[in-house]
Amino acid sequence: MKKGRSTAFFILFVLMTGFLGYWGFNGFTLGNYNFLPFTQSINKGLDLQGGISVVEEIQADNVKQEDRNRVIELLKRRVDKLGIAETTVAAEGQKRIRIEIPGESNSKSIIAMLEKTGELKFVGPDNKVILTGKDVKDAKPVLDQFGKPEIKLELTTDGAKKFADATRKFVKQKISIYMDDQVLTAPVVNDVITDGNAVISGNMTQDEAAYQASIIKSGALPVPVKTVTHKTVGATLGKNALPLSMKAAKIGVLLVMLFMILYYRVPGIIADIALALFIILDLGVFSAIGATMTLAGIAGMLLTIGMAVDANVLIFERIKEELKTGKSIRSSVESGFHRALSSILDSNITTIIAGIVLYSVGTGSVKGFALTLMIGIVISIFTALTVTKLLMRFAIDMGMLKKASYFGVKRR
Repeated sequence: MKKGRSTAFFILFVLMTGFLGYWGFNGFTLGNYNFLPFTQSINKGLDLQGGISVVEEIQADNVKQEDRNRVIELLKRRVDKLGIAETTVAAEGQKRIRIEIPGESNSKSIIAMLEKTGELKFVGPDNKVILTGKDVKDAKPVLDQFGKPEIKLELTTDGAKKFADATRKFVKQKISIYMDDQVLTAPVVNDVITDGNAVISGNMTQDEAAYQASIIKSGALPVPVKTVTHKTVGATLGKNALPLSMKAAKIGVLLVMLFMILYYRVPGIIADIALALFIILDLGVFSAIGATMTLAGIAGMLLTIGMAVDANVLIFERIKEELKTGKSIRSSVESGFHRALSSILDSNITTIIAGIVLYSVGTGSVKGFALTLMIGIVISIFTALTVTKLLMRFAIDMGMLKKASYFGVKRR
């Protein structure tokens, strides 16, 4: 009874791993849902598909975090206007901002767009400018009496006078707010506003209200920025890098799997099944969190594959030591996992700490390497201590591991 149940679970687990592998590397369609393969669902970095990488530096001595965040929001808005997916705008230290735009090659036009200070303006229905960013004293997100998000505006003295005349003229009409010639919002004037305090209400979320308020308050880039570095990665280099990296990864994984089978025999086959699941889960997590894969990230993933195998090597060597003392197969397996636990956790936790440091202080590709390293280590610990152990127990119940020789151990 126990043997039949374990056999069924073992076969089911192998089939499930095979299905997940097919889904991950080929994709499939189920009804109206189209599940993309990893090659399409995982974002690729510039070094894999080509593009432009620009680092902008804020030209100010004491940079407030609030000002830096506004600059990032405005630069994101400008980059989004290009209509390119998978663009990245992120802080790099206190004063620098890295912008990565895949698929672009005209760095001069991109840099010119990023460095311009921008222009905020309030435009009436007659297409005449009513206010500019200089007329706005403050803008912040608030909640109305019903708990709905809205934006509260406070204008300067000159701005209040201009806005009073405009609202008197355009009551019950729209006044559009533009940023870089793009409409940010277009509220309707409900009443004449004479005190310079206005409210923009409508169907908006709290995040949208906060975002629009930050753009209006800044009026333009709150501090000037200057390009300090930029590089263009050619499409040819990117196209060659990905297939070569994938080829190297496949060869490396196959050699590792072959070694495990030749050296550890039946337990090596079980370790290879767990390793296959590890690779699928690792890539699946990357796809789910929307992370960007780079060449450094691929190197980090291959390193974690080696660490995942290393955990199994530690476990199997401990099991072999237990078998040499004359213990039973089942007892040796349980003792082997228990004795290898501390070594596995020690080595992996110290590597995770190193990854956290690299991610915290590193930039660009270093962050990508650190992220793939940390994700891979966490998943490898799970597959080594849970999946491999579960499959070993099933294999013992099935009779696949009934002799010490199946572990490569010869008893006297």
